Amino acid sequence: MAIITPLKNVFEWILEWITILLMVGLAGIVIVSVAYRWSGNSLVWYDEVASVGLAWLTYYASALAAVKRSHIGVPGLVAAMRPKFRVPTVLFAETCIIGFFVALAVLGMEVLEVLEGDTLVSLPEVGTELTQSVIPIGAVLFIIAEFLNLPTMIKEAREGAPVHGHA
Repeated sequence: MAIITPLKNVFEWILEWITILLMVGLAGIVIVSVAYRWSGNSLVWYDEVASVGLAWLTYYASALAAVKRSHIGVPGLVAAMRPKFRVPTVLFAETCIIGFFVALAVLGMEVLEVLEGDTLVSLPEVGTELTQSVIPIGAVLFIIAEFLNLPTMIKEAREGAPVHGHA
């Protein structure tokens, strides 16, 4: 577990900065668009780019919440179980979660293949493969977060401490 903590900290730091940049970028786009509309003009690409930005923010912030173990969970449930059921329950829950995100990543890649050649309506130079790539990328980031938290979750389940996470 000694190597996991520094990796987790770096991963968390990277996700924090990506999330901050996405938030600032999205806020900037909205402010610029409001200023343009207020001046009697309109940016044709605003709605589409803001929607894509919000989707990207959602996926990256979700991965950040996963690495921080901040998603909704029932930690007291595992802690209240008999010791012999705690670790298997955590492993089952994590298997389900990771399995879901593996499926999301695979299906996300299939979506990218279907979208090949499509572009944004308001910005035809931007391919939808780029904008929708956040689906498999976000899924992989979530899987990494789960694996980085797994040793701590197992340790807490063994000790009977509340498992802060998804189980």
